[in-house]
Amino acid sequence: MLTIGQVLVIPEIVKEPEDYTVYTVKKGDTLYGIANKYNITVDKIIEYNNLPSTSITVGQQILIPNIYTENSQYDTYIIEKGDSLYKIANEFNTTVDELMKINNLSSNLLSIGQKILIPKKNSSDEFEYVVKAGDSLYSIANRYNTTVDEIKKINNLSSNLLSIGQILKLPIQESNTYIVKSGDNLYSIANKYNTTVDEIKKKNNLNSNLLTIGQVLII
Repeated sequence: MLTIGQVLVIPEIVKEPEDYTVYTVKKGDTLYGIANKYNITVDKIIEYNNLPSTSITVGQQILIPNIYTENSQYDTYIIEKGDSLYKIANEFNTTVDELMKINNLSSNLLSIGQKILIPKKNSSDEFEYVVKAGDSLYSIANRYNTTVDEIKKINNLSSNLLSIGQILKLPIQESNTYIVKSGDNLYSIANKYNTTVDEIKKKNNLNSNLLTIGQVLII
């Protein structure tokens, strides 16, 4: 039971160095400007630093909570010169609306050094393909049951030009792909899926029977 006027001792929450970023106040800084730069609120900075007011002084060190590391669904991206939400969305295969939503942004304005959250791409949805002589986006898209536009979008390509040795990310189509496991060989895989070794080699543009664990095959 508690009584009116009873004094309670509340243990202080210990802040570990990995929980925050230290920001040193510069000339012209305001809490609003700092909050906007790190995509948090002024109230959050005041609460986290136990500040008595919004007044700050040059050289003062302020702790910025690393809220960006709290959600494993996202990566952190630091804004660079020339960046825009459209450019970032295109680069990371997302949308401007999605970036604004997860970062609680009210406008498209960004500042250099600002941190924003980027949705993580599930690596299991993609595999890497090394461009070979004679390849084209059309032939690759046709071989792996996808489209030229989808390949260009995933790889942030602005043209159809490819170079030998270039690495492309391709979407995995669960219905017709197989991931090589320990002990697998082309004969056992062909037998499992009622096809032939030659057919698998043809579909996957293989020059030998050698396989590697984790390799993605089109069946």
